[in-house]
Amino acid sequence: MYKLKTIPEDFIVKEIIQIRAETNGQYAYFLLKKTDYSTVRALEVLSEKLKIPLKNFGFAGNKDKNAVTEQKISIFRGSKSFESINLNNIELRYLGNGKEPIYLGDLEGNEFIITIRNLDNSHIKKIKNLENKKLKIPNLYGPQRFSKNNHMVGKAIIKRDFKKAVDFILENSGIIEDKIKLYLKNNKNNYIEALRLIPLKTRKLFVHSYQSFLFNKTVNEYLKDNKKKANIKVPTIGFGFEVSKVKDKQLRNIIKNISNEERINPRDFVINQIPELTSEGGFRDLFFELKFKILDIGADELNQNRQKIKLNFTLPKSCYATVALESLFQQ
Repeated sequence: MYKLKTIPEDFIVKEIIQIRAETNGQYAYFLLKKTDYSTVRALEVLSEKLKIPLKNFGFAGNKDKNAVTEQKISIFRGSKSFESINLNNIELRYLGNGKEPIYLGDLEGNEFIITIRNLDNSHIKKIKNLENKKLKIPNLYGPQRFSKNNHMVGKAIIKRDFKKAVDFILENSGIIEDKIKLYLKNNKNNYIEALRLIPLKTRKLFVHSYQSFLFNKTVNEYLKDNKKKANIKVPTIGFGFEVSKVKDKQLRNIIKNISNEERINPRDFVINQIPELTSEGGFRDLFFELKFKILDIGADELNQNRQKIKLNFTLPKSCYATVALESLFQQ
């Protein structure tokens, strides 16, 4: 079985995003390079170290934890002096200032340099035969979208079971979790305000993660019989979704069945108790395209008598390299 992310250096991600850096403006732009941190966790550490509220940080996409990643961030009223911050596995490089923060959605795509390990000759031959070909990959959300239980938190929020949502969150440990525990000690049963201690971007991610879970279930069911289907737009269920408007009959029936299994309907995504988490939904391509280049092939020093291969490729935003590579071995 092939191995990914044996060490962080096996998975290198460089964000593709354009910013207009100037000499003035209230937002300082930095290149954040991190190893073995998720984006949110790295920003939590920076927030604590710099004594700056987490809400002052802006970023375009959440990058893998077990990886070496580079991405651009904004810090409201940040300073070039932040470059000198001394943290293990987190570096900042000042890029300039600007008048706008970096938002989720500003991302254009990502470039990947990935080392795949524990391969035999048949694996190497297969990958070499696929180099420079345009491969059609199911556009599923990758495991980092869900983390340990993000989608379960999201489902609990959708079901208005805010206690369960908080319980799922507290299965993890960190700065935010400690704040929630302390808050609930003094404010028993106020789970809605406990949730609001979490930065808005992360709170929204919980709901989006559950929507992604539903999307993956839909796509996997839809492609069971045929992965050569046309590239259509598949809906992400939210309050703006109407199943009757889905033209593909098979897809429409699958969405109905999944909604019944999960006991949800689109109006559940209007969350009156926490209106900022209300989510409209949208559409996502059924497939994306992968075209890769081989950078190196050699002996795998971490797995005896096996080989490794290093690949380079770019993907549009919201497409997952882990999904692309899993599909690569199924071609």
